[in-house]
Amino acid sequence: MKKQVLLAGLLLAFGIGAVQAADVVAGKAKANACAACHGMDGNSPAPMFPKLAGQHASYIEKQLKDFKSQTRIDPTMNAMVGALSDEDIADISAYFASQKTTIEVADVEKITLGEKLYRGGNPDSGLAACQSCHGPTGTGNEPAGFPSLSGQHVTYLEKALNDFKSEIRTNDVSEMMRNTAGKMTLKEIKAVSSYISGLH
Repeated sequence: MKKQVLLAGLLLAFGIGAVQAADVVAGKAKANACAACHGMDGNSPAPMFPKLAGQHASYIEKQLKDFKSQTRIDPTMNAMVGALSDEDIADISAYFASQKTTIEVADVEKITLGEKLYRGGNPDSGLAACQSCHGPTGTGNEPAGFPSLSGQHVTYLEKALNDFKSEIRTNDVSEMMRNTAGKMTLKEIKAVSSYISGLH
């Protein structure tokens, strides 16, 4: 019995039998298929596609698994991830998370309203401040499952918020983003999206 306990302790100490960590190098090779839309380093060249660089690995992994299970619907992404294994998804997620995101420039005319909403929400409509989940600099909260938003394309941010508002997108935990975006006007969505794109 003592030998079994000792062996178990050694296995844990040296990580033998533990879940294999994601492989960033393998992830880079596997991410080749993602490059056309998201950029080889995760900084997408087209504003309608999200930047993945610097995003939390666990968040990317959740989105890819949601696309695979069709909990999140997008015909292109549903097809792209269909053949990926859990290991592939973990490796790709780890690779993009290891990259550095680029920062956009916010529209000067939208900064005042965008910052007001991001920092303090809108008490009149019951809109909570974005920073309460996504942090003062937009880096999110990985343990809580809140993504990094800093530097994301304005076009993609607007689309995401509008999709949550119209409930086209429904893979948010506890309907948090649907409830949030549902309280926002289109003007507020445009302003806060612009502000976030330059936030860092």
